[in-house]
Amino acid sequence: MENCIFCKIIKGEIPSFKVYEDENVYAFEDINPISEGHTLVIPKRHAQDLWEIDAESLVAVHLASKKIMDAIKKALKPTGVVAMQLNGKSVGQAVFHYHLHLMPRYENTPPLPVARWEITPGNMDKIKETTEKIKAALR
Repeated sequence: MENCIFCKIIKGEIPSFKVYEDENVYAFEDINPISEGHTLVIPKRHAQDLWEIDAESLVAVHLASKKIMDAIKKALKPTGVVAMQLNGKSVGQAVFHYHLHLMPRYENTPPLPVARWEITPGNMDKIKETTEKIKAALR
């Protein structure tokens, strides 16, 4: 994709702090990090989001993410890592090239706002209705 910033990073047209690369995946440090070690893991084959990404690229991104998380744990000693992926402008996706954020969290750092929400009991009839709609769409 010619105007995609992540495609330009993969091609070396824009510099990055590369952490990992293989034939299907490129991973680099976020230049606006949420925390030390905030890494973006992306497929080399352009796909806008989870709806578009092919299975091979999706598997490759997640297998690479596991390796990178292990390296983050060894190198930086976080107490946890948030793995987050957004799909669509309405949920905050800013770069429309599938990417998985790996955001290490450390002792005495507050949880990310997305990782904590108020738990309120749901309407069981509505949940059942929604479940049936999704199951029907899977057929």
